[in-house]
Amino acid sequence: MVNKTIGMITGNFRCDALQTLSQTRSIAAVPFGGRYRLLDFQLSNMVNSGLRTVGIITPQQSRAILDQLGAGKSWFLDRKSGGLFILPGSHYGLHTRNNKFPLKDMANNIEFLTRDFAENVIISTSNIIANLDYKPILINHAKEQADVTLLYLENKLEKEEEPRQLFILSEDKWVTGLEEGMAKGWQKTKYFANTLIIKRQLLIDILKGYEHIENLDLMDVVKENCKNLRVLSYPIHGYFGRVFSLQSYFQHSINLLNLSVQQELFREDNKIHTKIKDNPPTKYGEQAKVKNSLVSSGCNLQGEVNGSIIFRGVQVEPGAIVRNSIIMHKSKIKKGVVLENVILDKYVEVRANTVIKGEDNDPIIIRKNHVV
Repeated sequence: MVNKTIGMITGNFRCDALQTLSQTRSIAAVPFGGRYRLLDFQLSNMVNSGLRTVGIITPQQSRAILDQLGAGKSWFLDRKSGGLFILPGSHYGLHTRNNKFPLKDMANNIEFLTRDFAENVIISTSNIIANLDYKPILINHAKEQADVTLLYLENKLEKEEEPRQLFILSEDKWVTGLEEGMAKGWQKTKYFANTLIIKRQLLIDILKGYEHIENLDLMDVVKENCKNLRVLSYPIHGYFGRVFSLQSYFQHSINLLNLSVQQELFREDNKIHTKIKDNPPTKYGEQAKVKNSLVSSGCNLQGEVNGSIIFRGVQVEPGAIVRNSIIMHKSKIKKGVVLENVILDKYVEVRANTVIKGEDNDPIIIRKNHVV
């Protein structure tokens, strides 16, 4: 089944709830976890599951994504047959619950679908943090002769969560309806995990059948035709994160300091691949105190770092203190600085003796290339 499946990832939306993190980059290109971008997770999941043809729908501001992907070598997609396809998006703007999979984007790239002979397409958004194996899901999709399989989670939704597509199920596996809604804080609910498997020919028929309707999403079509199609549900277990706000980004980043989360996401048998960069090891000075932190290569740490995510090439001078913060590539933190619950975007410089403190649920973000 795997060699009869191709992948498609929607990576062409900004998310204003991420504030300055997504001003000049799409949500797919947002840096995460010290050395990755959000896009790396779903692209790696597809490759690790055996897919050899994956298309990425790119944003208008595509430089960051193109720089990250290159020819797809880091994901073993620099191939003569299949490989990585860069698909230009047509639906630019904000990422909202109503435009996860715009039909117009797919219709403009219908040749990607028609030139292949795969049976199925895995379609996903690019803001998912998970380590997923699609092989058993594809086997179940074929066994049940499903037209569409929707992946779902069953959890209590936090108060800050935006409305989700909740499942109406028959016999606990077949989807008979979808509705927008919020579960109450104490109530478990089954909700769409922004990933689906659909028969390739069915997707082509949908694109042709709805080609004259503007601003329609694939999930709108699935919802409208639930009773006419065989729509199967499939549960996801284990760690699953979705970045849709600055708070969710900050929390899922800090969650990486939990050893069980690290072991689940960054497994040796199912690696999350990313662009390879050759950096020297991080240098730890005599006064350095580093505790419960994720530190990437090429850094120079002379001060105190506690409970933080440190990206490549960061400099922390003696006497500086970084707590519960995310410090991105090549930022410079001068002597006497105190940072707590702070996100520094790339190439930020914090001048000596500056104190910046946010809250656990309301971190302060400093934009790229800024000096404070």
